[in-house]
Amino acid sequence: MTDETASQRRQRLRRAAELLGDLMPETTSDERDPGGDDTGSREREILRDRPPHHGS
Repeated sequence: MTDETASQRRQRLRRAAELLGDLMPETTSDERDPGGDDTGSREREILRDRPPHHGS
């Protein structure tokens, strides 16, 4: 394992964020309104567009 400086670590993490985007949501599920459309609408959209051969 290599020893990296704080600056190198920040650069690596910044680069990863640029490539991958924000992997952590701004709020957790217990902070959101359970009836809200935050992630639920995206999940519903994905499930609606699922091909028939993927089952129910």
